[in-house]
Amino acid sequence: MKKYRDHYFKRAKQENYPARSVYKLQEMDKNFHLLRPGQKVLDLGASPGSWTLYAAQKVGAKGRVLGVDLNPENTSFPPQVTFLQEDVFNRSPRFQKLLEQWAPFDHVISDMAPKTSGIKFKDQALSLELVEEAFALARIYLAEGGCFVVKIFEGPDVHGFTQSIRPWFAKVKTFKPKSSRSESKEIFIVGKGFKPGTRAEE
Repeated sequence: MKKYRDHYFKRAKQENYPARSVYKLQEMDKNFHLLRPGQKVLDLGASPGSWTLYAAQKVGAKGRVLGVDLNPENTSFPPQVTFLQEDVFNRSPRFQKLLEQWAPFDHVISDMAPKTSGIKFKDQALSLELVEEAFALARIYLAEGGCFVVKIFEGPDVHGFTQSIRPWFAKVKTFKPKSSRSESKEIFIVGKGFKPGTRAEE
């Protein structure tokens, strides 16, 4: 299994991505036909920048990617990328202004993860908080027909959250990338065909 993990690590280095996580987004892009030239992407939990770089390559020079993370990045991004060191829960006036100026986004993608404690249920609860905040942003800033991709830790809350967002999208799927480590508890929820103004059942 170590050899399997090393494959993606080495491949990322060879292809000039800062982390192996790029291949998770790449798999989802191939499976769900997500990113296209000229689109706008909001990338949450962007550091160290692998998803941001991949998204920028796919949307091209006429597209735009807004990457956001609590942590700094030291990646060299192309001109269509703007990176902000920000907290999604406490958005600064600058962050809020950019969201409003760039909206609507064709994609809201989130690789956000909490600092894990090793306590399973606590980590799952923290993961759900991040997922819910990512969706709160998507509800406001995602374009009609847009896509929502979010990472969540496996647990009892996954089904409930997935069901809660179904009314907002034409299709909702869960996905476990082959490039995820086998011991990882992460899975991804993919919503396609966003329907703004939906009143989900309470």
